[in-house]
Amino acid sequence: MENFYIEDWFPLIMFASLGILVFSGLPVAFVISGIGIAFGFLGMAYDVFSFVEFFNIVSRIWGGIAENMVMVAVPMFIYMGTMLEKSGVAEDLLECLNVLMRKVPGGLALSVTLMGTIMAATTGIIGASVVMMTLLALPVMMRRNYDPSLATGTIAASGTLGILIPPSIMLVLMSDLMSVSVGNLFLAAIIPGLLLASLYTIYIFVRCQLQPHLAPPLPDAEAVHGTDMVRMMLRSFIPPVFLIVLVLGSIFAGFATPTEAAGVGALGATFLALVKGRLKWDVLKDVCERSALTGAMLFFLFAGATVFSYVFRSLGGDDLVIDLVDSAGLGAWGVLFLLMLIVFVLGFFFDWVEITLIVLPIFAPVIAQLDFGDHLSVAGVGPTETQVLTWFAVMVAVNLQTSFLTPPFGFALFYLKGVAPKSISIQQIYKGIIPFVILQVIGLLLVMYFPELALWMPNTLLE
Repeated sequence: MENFYIEDWFPLIMFASLGILVFSGLPVAFVISGIGIAFGFLGMAYDVFSFVEFFNIVSRIWGGIAENMVMVAVPMFIYMGTMLEKSGVAEDLLECLNVLMRKVPGGLALSVTLMGTIMAATTGIIGASVVMMTLLALPVMMRRNYDPSLATGTIAASGTLGILIPPSIMLVLMSDLMSVSVGNLFLAAIIPGLLLASLYTIYIFVRCQLQPHLAPPLPDAEAVHGTDMVRMMLRSFIPPVFLIVLVLGSIFAGFATPTEAAGVGALGATFLALVKGRLKWDVLKDVCERSALTGAMLFFLFAGATVFSYVFRSLGGDDLVIDLVDSAGLGAWGVLFLLMLIVFVLGFFFDWVEITLIVLPIFAPVIAQLDFGDHLSVAGVGPTETQVLTWFAVMVAVNLQTSFLTPPFGFALFYLKGVAPKSISIQQIYKGIIPFVILQVIGLLLVMYFPELALWMPNTLLE
């Protein structure tokens, strides 16, 4: 009876231990891998795990992560984003967009949203994007007498778009965890990412139209016309757009793999820094060090997740989860809503990396086996497992946008507060993000109800 109990419930205890120890303050990579190893030895004591299985973990890390060529794209995308932060591209882009949209209600806030969308398509580093836009845009918005809550909410929400809009590091990680093509996920995330940006834009425009005192317009004295405008466009708007076309266009057109496109993007960002006269030794050294540290942290997490997921499955975790789902009697939609609620709640306490590594390896196989009827059917043909997983991955990605904005551990809020003027209170920041979190939930429901938003581009371009 004791062995039966252990064999049935070890995975659940293992999962609960992870949820508790993540709060210990230890590095997440150590926690995930440490729990996996500890429960492997505990399983050996009860004859439900064998020591030789640890050698299988080594081969999975080496053969699954170290030899995965798509993973080479991660450090290069990190390098590209870090170099763009140092090159002044974003600063010039905001200035250009601000002038172009000066007559539109909430023009500066809309410029921040548009800049966040453009920068999201060149880099997926949320911390860098939020800090950069806070330093560049928030002082200007405060000088223009913008409402502090509207200003901070716009910056925080726009800065997090990079985690969804390709090339996104999160999508690269998801593709590896779910064994889905990264190009497939990149295509699937474009429309949902632009949908969120559109919802932000509509909200800002309507609110500033109804309450113009929240966002006073740019004075006519700062307008730019004629050849000066053309020069500004060529200097500030064309370079980042060209880099987007270079990176994403080469992937979607089939000219380059994501790894090759990441290399082109890294080279392009370095070239832009050179053209702007910012490519100095100190800058290059700082960019390389930050890229190496961030990349090492992510790959350590990948290895830890491999240890955890292997031991979890070896102890019967997949069967336990499926049995619990079947016994709950929720049905396919009930399980999906429950998982989305779990991801949303976890976002209040954990980073997206932790949530992704916890949720996807355990629940993706369950979702792949659920029957959603004709909801995902294409031309009368039932959905494939890849389509179901792609739709699920995009919904999780949209849902994880909220994890950056929801207190008490919304990392975008910490980034923003850390570099914002002292006059900006955390209460104003919390007030500002509430409408954007609601918009993100609306975006999630739209993708859930209209799966074509996520599946149309992969089905059309990858037929």
